[in-house]
Amino acid sequence: MAGSLFSGGAVGAVMQEVLRTAIEAIDKCRDFKPTLENNIDTLEALTPLVEDIKQYSKVLDRSTSHVEKLENEIEAGKELVKKCSKFGWWRFLSFPYYHDKLHARDSKLVRRLSVDMQGQLVRDSMEILVKVREILEILCRECVGVGKYEKLLRGLSGVPERPVFIVGLDESLKKLKIELIKGGDVSVLLLTGLGGSGKSTLAKMLCWDEQVKGKFGENIFFITVSKNPILMTIAQTLFEHCGRRVPEFQSDEDAINRLGLLLRQVGVGGSPTLLVLDDVWPGSEALVEKFKFQMKDYKILVTSRVAFPRFGNVFHLKPLYHDDAASLFHHFAQLKNVNNSYMPDENLVQEIVKGCKGSPLALEVIGGSLCQQPFEVWQMMKDRLKSQSILESNVDLLSRLQNSLDILEGEFSVKEKECFMDLGLFPEDQRIHVPALIDMWTELHKLNEDGTKAMNIFHNLINKNLVNLIVTRKVAMDTDMYYNNHFLMQHDLLRELAIVQSSQEPFEQRERLMIDLTGDNPPEWCARQNQQGIISRMLSFLPIRWTKQKRKQVAARILSISTDENFTSDWCNLLQPDEAEVLLLNIRSSKFTLPEFTAKMSKLKVLIATNYSFHPSELNKFELFEYLPDLKRIRLEKVSLPHLCEFKSLQKLSLHMCNTRQAFESSRIEISDALPSLMELNIDYSNDLVKLPPGLCKITTLKKLSITNCHNLSALPQEIGKLKNLEVLRLNSCSDLVAMPESVGSLHNLRRLDISDCISLIQLPKDIGNLNSLEKLYMFGCTRLSGLPYSVINFEGLDHLIYVICDEEVAALWENYTELQNLKIETSKTDISLKWLGSM
Repeated sequence: MAGSLFSGGAVGAVMQEVLRTAIEAIDKCRDFKPTLENNIDTLEALTPLVEDIKQYSKVLDRSTSHVEKLENEIEAGKELVKKCSKFGWWRFLSFPYYHDKLHARDSKLVRRLSVDMQGQLVRDSMEILVKVREILEILCRECVGVGKYEKLLRGLSGVPERPVFIVGLDESLKKLKIELIKGGDVSVLLLTGLGGSGKSTLAKMLCWDEQVKGKFGENIFFITVSKNPILMTIAQTLFEHCGRRVPEFQSDEDAINRLGLLLRQVGVGGSPTLLVLDDVWPGSEALVEKFKFQMKDYKILVTSRVAFPRFGNVFHLKPLYHDDAASLFHHFAQLKNVNNSYMPDENLVQEIVKGCKGSPLALEVIGGSLCQQPFEVWQMMKDRLKSQSILESNVDLLSRLQNSLDILEGEFSVKEKECFMDLGLFPEDQRIHVPALIDMWTELHKLNEDGTKAMNIFHNLINKNLVNLIVTRKVAMDTDMYYNNHFLMQHDLLRELAIVQSSQEPFEQRERLMIDLTGDNPPEWCARQNQQGIISRMLSFLPIRWTKQKRKQVAARILSISTDENFTSDWCNLLQPDEAEVLLLNIRSSKFTLPEFTAKMSKLKVLIATNYSFHPSELNKFELFEYLPDLKRIRLEKVSLPHLCEFKSLQKLSLHMCNTRQAFESSRIEISDALPSLMELNIDYSNDLVKLPPGLCKITTLKKLSITNCHNLSALPQEIGKLKNLEVLRLNSCSDLVAMPESVGSLHNLRRLDISDCISLIQLPKDIGNLNSLEKLYMFGCTRLSGLPYSVINFEGLDHLIYVICDEEVAALWENYTELQNLKIETSKTDISLKWLGSM
């Protein structure tokens, strides 16, 4: 037995293992001192670096937990190094053991740096980019007077988006480009053609052309002039495009002088400058002359339906050749789509293309209206176009576009046609905010409250190329009936078509009534009425009731009043719109006094007041709307609210880019008494909103509370939990919001909670798991959240799914709760870049 245990082979193996261990120990003894020195070098290099990171984190009010963990590792390393440095040669038997400890400590330090700190760096980068985005929003809003997205949509110099599908303009582009690239002093080039012929499209193509950009660089400015241009507004727009603070000019002369100085600064050193004045109407030639500053290599490109005689360099844009017209028509009619229910005969297609007479707009609209239509509709369109005269004027083009509506009355529902006509009530060349239309149509056409039916109408109009949809920012709520980033734009000829459609009846009998007020000049109907009043007063022998000037009674359901910046008079008070259900106020003046007749609009349901100037407008006599029994919705954009008024029946209040502090903090009446029936409150891009009035929490009827892009909002009312009927709470992009009240956990009817891009939010309410009706929780960009309350485990007991929509970083906070059966985490990667600056 003993012999077998100590056989020669076993002894040899044991000796080899002993020898290997001895050699490793000797190697570690030799390597002990170099390893110790390496550790010392690493610790000496990291110590000041970590101290700087810690100090910067404190200055920036950021979490130092990740730095403190690294700091603890360094301190432990220092203790070990200090101990090992005292070893003399007689401790050589301990060298292998401490060599391993030194190596392990160094590896742990490296791992902490390469994993934890790298992860924190990615997190910091994301947070910094979000913060930069918020700062850009504030700068754009404060410095130039418009939201970030409006500026970015047009490009950094105001150039609209690059056209996507273009045919037949290459030759015109080449000729016009040659003239633009030529050197020399200031010169004006005129591009003229019928409405809808592609003038604006060609101008955009020029601005995006590589050769043109190579010559003019960033000094390309694009301005839409339109029918009633205001010189000071154009100058303010150019200041905005140059990234300068938008001034308040004293006069047109002041505006031109300061604009000339600005453009010379932009073109310093002889840099070429291109100014595009798009859609210049007859009578505006003198305005173009004012922009002819004496600068080297300065070009002005004017697009107009009229060939102005005083401009020598005139380029006429002709209708498209047949082949190009056919290609464009095929595109918009989607004739290459194999899923079409009906594919028309090519001869029929060619006849309709001929009927459009080479007009790109007619081809687009008529092609879109025929898409997916049966044979009978195509045949009817061909017959109608064949009976029309040759396209020689905009009137004829309007009649052709009229066909795209008339021929579809069987398929094109009455509501959709009416909604198309409603678009003409808004100012020319201005974006129409989709929520404003939803408010109108919900009351006028009895659509559902969430806007889904309205969006269906939008998409039908878009598919027929009657309007363009612009989404300035794609966010998660786009799938949640949240349309604050959606706008519509309409070609001015299509707007004219909508106006023509609405003007078929006599003035007093129109369902939609538009009134444009310019300066102190009364509209034509008002001037006639004044003359009649004067004559009647001169005939003093008539009964007294004949001599009184009567108000003009109208039957319009929608009244749209537009003013310019010089409007001061009160001509509109001569109206008596007793039947109006919707009042649109399109304001451009710094102060606007509401007409006296508004106090008698007993059927008014919707008020939409939009200020299109650069600075907030003051609304005077807002109290005239008090006590109107049917007023349910008020939407204000870029106005200063002087105070709260009593709107006993108001159900929805929307404030976009409004000054609210005076109304909320200095009001003579508590908000709960002023708005006792309020069900929805939306506040977006309010610069001066720091806190919400506490009385808001007493409005128990409130179902939706949306506070978005309010970067100075720092706190919510502690009593918010009293809003027992609240179903939606949106706090998107409130970058200064640090905490949410604990009472949020008492909102047992809450179905939607959005805290996306609340980058200062440190923690969630500890009882958030008690939100037993919660269905969707949006958490994109919550970069400072360090964890979740344990109460989220309560979601397991609910009988419905809860969707958490977030980015990958926030999703990591939910890793410990993935076993919850009814919890679904939906993530999307965050693009850590600034590409969004130029693509929106």
